[in-house]
This record gives sequence, C-alpha cells and structure tokens, in this order.
Amino acid sequence: MTQGSLQIIPVRGIPEIRRGDDVATAIADATTRSDHGLLDGDVLVVTQKIVSKAEGAMVDIDPSDPLSHKPIVERESVHILRRRGDLIISQTKHGFVCANAGIDLSNVDRGQAALLPEDSDRSARRIRDRLLGVHGIDTAVIISDTFGRPWRRGLTDVAIGCAGIGAILDLKGTNDSLGRELQVTEVCVVDELASAADLVCGKSAGVPVAIIRGVDASWFRSSSVVDELVRPAAEDLFR
Repeated sequence: MTQGSLQIIPVRGIPEIRRGDDVATAIADATTRSDHGLLDGDVLVVTQKIVSKAEGAMVDIDPSDPLSHKPIVERESVHILRRRGDLIISQTKHGFVCANAGIDLSNVDRGQAALLPEDSDRSARRIRDRLLGVHGIDTAVIISDTFGRPWRRGLTDVAIGCAGIGAILDLKGTNDSLGRELQVTEVCVVDELASAADLVCGKSAGVPVAIIRGVDASWFRSSSVVDELVRPAAEDLFR
C-alpha cells in the first residue's frame, strides 16, 4: 500500500442481527472467513441499523398505515424545526437535526421501525472494547447513519457515534500547500470515513459493515465523542 492511500473493504457474510446478538463477534467471525482479516489500526464503519437491532431499539408499527410511525417521531424529537407534508425535521435527544428523528423503516421486518441507538458513542465503545478484549484486535469504530443535507440534494452517510478516533481533525495553525496559516479549518473526518464506507455498503447490498484501512494514525484517540460535531444552537445561523 502506498503512503496516503486508503482501502475500503466491505465485510460480507454477517448474519441477520437480532436483539442481544454480539455485533463485535459477528464482525470478527465474518472477517476471519474473508480474504481481508481485521487488523490493528483498521477503522470499522458499522451501520446504525444492526446496532439498533442488537440493542433492541425497535418499535412496532401498523404495517397497513404508512404514517403509523409519526407519533413515534414526535416522541423521539426534542424540538420540531420544520414540517412539510408528512416530513418532519427535528432535533433528537442526541442533538442531531435530521428527518423524522432518525426513525427508519428500511431493512427491518414489516411492522417494525428502527430507532437511533440510545447512545451511539457507547455502542461504538462496546464494539471496540469487545474486539480488543475478546479478539485481541485494536480498531477504531464509527457508527454511521444516512442523513439528508440542507441546500444539497441526495443522501450521504454520517457518523452518529465513534470510539478510538477523533471526530474532528483541527487544522488551525497549520499551513496550507502555499504556506499560508489556516485560521478556521476543521475537518470532520468521521463523517468523511462514514460516507466513504457507504460506497461499498450501499443501501440495498446487505453489507452493514466496512473496513477502512490506511487511516492516518494521528487521527486515532483513546477518548472521542461524536458530540464534538453537534453545533450549539447559539452558533447555528439557520435555527
């Protein structure tokens, strides 16, 4: 691998995850069976859906009523920011501003909806700690979810939890390629990695985990939280 290059590797063969399943072991077993075993220094991007399933963050809805999840959206929202038809843009208790409080009906059994994990940073730490403690593999873990974006069409994956890797790379005080000092540049590396992983996971491929290999070691941290990414309301020009 040349310096500065990245590999993005889909983890195939993970079985359907149910409540109480050990996500870390399912990942470790799948990578052991593949041509790309998990290595120290890898970054694992794990989609929110399998984490929510394993943690039981699922609710029953009426499969015959396409709007039956809307009361759950209201319940899971701290603030409703916008409404347009059936769409609700709200702030969750985690601080995320997203559509329908992050409640998702895709890739779950009919008659169910997936909620966001209670604490996605904690979920990421659990997976990371178990991979290290049980399987002896030192990785970083990102929990990803699909969000829309204001002013731009199309969806992209972002980080909603992380462990072992810094959420933001602060470049203030460093120089650009022309030698000028950067004053305000902060790079959301966990969002960029989550979005890169989605290129091999996809929305319909049935691949809920990806390995990103070759990430700069300086990005890793023993302690990190995705809360660093949430812009305080007082600094938000659009709320």
